[in-house]
Amino acid sequence: MAAGYLEDPSLERHFRGHRDAVTSVDFSLNKKQLASGSMDSCLMIWSMKPQMRAYRFVGHKDAVMCVQFSPSGHLVASGSRDKTVRLWIPSVKGESTVFKAHTATVRSVHFSSDGQSLVTASDDKTVKVWMVHRQKFLFSLSQHINWVRCARFSPDGRLIVSASDDKTVKLWDKTSRECIHSFCEHGGFVNHVDFHPSGTCIAAAGTDNTVKVWDVRMNRLLQHYQVHSAVVNSLSFHPSGNYLVTASNDSTLKILDLLEGRLLYTLHGHQGPATCVAFSRTGDLFASGGSDEQQSEMDCGVNLKKTKTQDSGRNHVQQEEETSLVNTLEHIMGQLDVLTQTVSILEQRLTLTEDKLKECLENQQKIIQNKMS
Repeated sequence: MAAGYLEDPSLERHFRGHRDAVTSVDFSLNKKQLASGSMDSCLMIWSMKPQMRAYRFVGHKDAVMCVQFSPSGHLVASGSRDKTVRLWIPSVKGESTVFKAHTATVRSVHFSSDGQSLVTASDDKTVKVWMVHRQKFLFSLSQHINWVRCARFSPDGRLIVSASDDKTVKLWDKTSRECIHSFCEHGGFVNHVDFHPSGTCIAAAGTDNTVKVWDVRMNRLLQHYQVHSAVVNSLSFHPSGNYLVTASNDSTLKILDLLEGRLLYTLHGHQGPATCVAFSRTGDLFASGGSDEQQSEMDCGVNLKKTKTQDSGRNHVQQEEETSLVNTLEHIMGQLDVLTQTVSILEQRLTLTEDKLKECLENQQKIIQNKMS
């Protein structure tokens, strides 16, 4: 029996442009654009083509907490601490329509798979569903007793899942608007939740450093990962449904193999907390955003992976040897990360020195010219 496995992830591009921590990232369907939201109140649309300029969209009056492309890619929704949701056209003009969605910070925006509906979650303890056309309010879900961090439609659009600081994950029926089940096994606040591509289970990330996977048909816990050493901020399923990528305050991204129930990769791309992560719709790329503690600019890194098919009937000795090799390579990669960061800092200092030297020479030239005249 053959099972797909991921090649070693490698850094493809590193985007700089935000002036504060990146809060959210999402790919367009055709993979040509990446949207990111930031605490700097801006939304950025990055092009995957190296020569293309990024668009900076200004409109929100406070931090942008969440961004998402519509399924067609013709719209980008963003939610903000200014209590509004904006729907942007991701082009040069960056036109947007705005509506006051909640009475507090909007933490999460998510389109239904048909692009007709939008679900939003807020610090006002509610989840709201909107019609995208004319931004018409449809209904509220209001059984959470604390901030709601995240809300997502199921792939078929019949269910909604929400995660809250009341330490619960709630499953809702969109038609009846009733809470079908509350998952209460988290030991802390729940930062992020999403549906498996099959729609049969959900994964949730918590402040208790754990990632939990539940079956939504049987309402039972399937998997429990304790792989991070700090709060888990974000997660994203690979489109195949076989892998899950997670981002944490411990500065790492982790890729979990859901079929084998084990940690596959640890990536050390960020110098500060890794705040958000998302697979592209095809699964060969993922983007992560964070806050870099050493520099004023923030990270929004994009990493490239490919999925290959390999015969899964390998013996244990070979697997143990591979694990040992992976650990050694991870250590080497960690050392290379440190070297890369050091070189980057040295390059910046060299640039500053060159600028100062240029300034001195220009001033000297002016002094000589003044004396001669």
